[in-house]
Amino acid sequence: MTKISRGKHTKEIRSGTIVRSTGSWVTVMDQHGEMVECKLKGNFRIQGYRSTNPVAVGDKVQFITDGQSETGLVIHIEPRHNFIIRKATRLSRQSHIIAANIDQAVIMVTLAQPRTSTGFIDRFLTTSEAYHIPAAIIFNKCDLYDSDQMEQLGWMIDLYRNLSYTCIKTSAITGLGVEEARTLFREKVSLLSGHSGVGKSALINAIEPGLMRKTGDISTYHNKGKHTTTFAEMLPLQVGGFIIDTPGIKEFGLVHFDKQEIAERFPEMRNLMHDCQFNNCTHVHEPGCAVKMALEQGEIDPGRYKNYLGILNDDYFEETEWD
Repeated sequence: MTKISRGKHTKEIRSGTIVRSTGSWVTVMDQHGEMVECKLKGNFRIQGYRSTNPVAVGDKVQFITDGQSETGLVIHIEPRHNFIIRKATRLSRQSHIIAANIDQAVIMVTLAQPRTSTGFIDRFLTTSEAYHIPAAIIFNKCDLYDSDQMEQLGWMIDLYRNLSYTCIKTSAITGLGVEEARTLFREKVSLLSGHSGVGKSALINAIEPGLMRKTGDISTYHNKGKHTTTFAEMLPLQVGGFIIDTPGIKEFGLVHFDKQEIAERFPEMRNLMHDCQFNNCTHVHEPGCAVKMALEQGEIDPGRYKNYLGILNDDYFEETEWD
């Protein structure tokens, strides 16, 4: 902590972490655990990125307080060692930083009420791979699945576990997998993302009952979740670590990806692409493609390959972004 004297007032420069962001205001937790509401000084920008939000939950910052007010002023953002970013809106050239300085990215999905597509899952995992952030998948609401959905669940878990992604089956209603999820989050700063209505808040409440996160019902008309989390917030856990709870999103738009780079973010393709005949192979139409050969031999899942093509062709951007 540094003190600066100006006239009758002494200002203190303090360090902390942004634990909540509501747009014009952020909540900063200092090194002693004190929460301070802060405004932002000037226009912060990430070099090379056009972002709708200059700071994100998880950012390490310096801020000033003067002892005369209960609020502070953020004056500096420390360099980020990683962050998760997505396209802000349909056809937008701007991006939205979901969270910064995280240890793992966890996507919560459901096979019913509402259903999560593998396309959404693979876009999330691709972004995590791009920023070298370990990723995990939580399959929630397992108590609601019928026999066909349980069969699909088993197939999906086998698929993603074979790609070295941690997969957990949970139900906040029955308690299935709650302890396993608690262990997953222990002593880590974890981003938790997914569609509205997949049960993020309910599972957080099961893991950490004292947090009492607001939960919502599923719209019977649209079979979509109702928003209960309206802004990103970093929540402390008694087992150590933090969960960054985020508003539900409908689709995950990728930004700052070169087409040559996308295949590198699919582990099963990354392991084969150097055996392709051409160094710049797109794994679509070229002869001597090791990826397409593995696809024909059943070594690459056709659904994953289809999602790869979807990302490659940017067909996602014809869809609306938010619920």
